[in-house]
Amino acid sequence: MTKKLENIWECSRLVLPEHKQLIINEEREQGRRTRPVLDPQKVELIERALYKSMEDHSAITLTLYDPFEHRVAKGIMMKVDRQLGIKFRWSEDEWDWIKIDDVTSATI
Repeated sequence: MTKKLENIWECSRLVLPEHKQLIINEEREQGRRTRPVLDPQKVELIERALYKSMEDHSAITLTLYDPFEHRVAKGIMMKVDRQLGIKFRWSEDEWDWIKIDDVTSATI
């Protein structure tokens, strides 16, 4: 009596490494999310929250678009640059540029 394979990786000794990677990549692509389209009212709410954070140096929570995972950033908005995006400070010594188009929501 033969045992039925529980999952695809039980037979991995028969799969070439490049085929295994191809299977992993295809499974990952199936979970890809599309970029949400924001209505003008939502864009205005995001802009107001960003402006308030920059003006008051108050903490803000941003939800960011990522095709594969849910990303949230908490910090203070320092500066806006049309080419670089939003200069976002995580802590006293750490900051990064975030693309404006990646922001899907902002709350103070």
